[in-house]
Amino acid sequence: MRTNIFRLSFVLILIHTISYGQSEGMARIDGARYIPLYGRDSTVVEVKDFDLDVYPVTNKEYMAFVAKYPEWQKSNAKKIFADKMYLRNWKNDLEINDDANLNSPVTYISWFAAKAYCDCQGKRLPTMDEWEYAAMSDETVKDARIKKSYNEQILSWYEAPRSNENLIGENPKNFWGVYDLHGLVWEWTSDFNSVLMSGESRKDNEKDDNLFCGSASLGATDLMNYAAFMRYAFRGSIKANYAIKNLGFRCAKDIEIP
Repeated sequence: MRTNIFRLSFVLILIHTISYGQSEGMARIDGARYIPLYGRDSTVVEVKDFDLDVYPVTNKEYMAFVAKYPEWQKSNAKKIFADKMYLRNWKNDLEINDDANLNSPVTYISWFAAKAYCDCQGKRLPTMDEWEYAAMSDETVKDARIKKSYNEQILSWYEAPRSNENLIGENPKNFWGVYDLHGLVWEWTSDFNSVLMSGESRKDNEKDDNLFCGSASLGATDLMNYAAFMRYAFRGSIKANYAIKNLGFRCAKDIEIP
């Protein structure tokens, strides 16, 4: 009887593992409830389990993408979806500059281009809450935001000039097994500009259909997390068609439940 119960338990565990197995090249992020720097009215945010690319998308991977989808090549991308800086460090549609590296994160990528890449992989861009949740861990703990060393290290990375030779995977992986959320480039999220204020909210009289980033401390839940302040301020200052030197991306994926 015990043998049969053991066998049944083993089969159920095996089925669960197969059904919920993480995608290749991705890390499983176990969701939870947490308070981000800018909460929605300072409320707790719930992040569900999801998979996240272990590495940011590289020049090599993006090169394969534009070869298959020529509408996203440097000479073909529509300006409404990517400004004139798009793939600026590529010499032509299928070659990067001589001083760039195939294993460095691809940059000068617009939000539209990043979204298209992820869509074509059967994935998606991570939400801002997902990205911040995965990125708040260090090498040993899920939430390292209270550690002085954690914030200091990220700020030192932000202050260092970016090189074309910044290769993926050279910094230690975090608690989840994800590399380079900090230290190489900033990354697009699906809702990058969701923490914003309107002109009316700032009590001015000028009507503007655009949205503006709120003041640095308004609605913040952790006034000491300067690294996160920088990310939110940066996100609030850009538009979806911008292509920027230090901005790349990685993909996420919902967990398929049979």
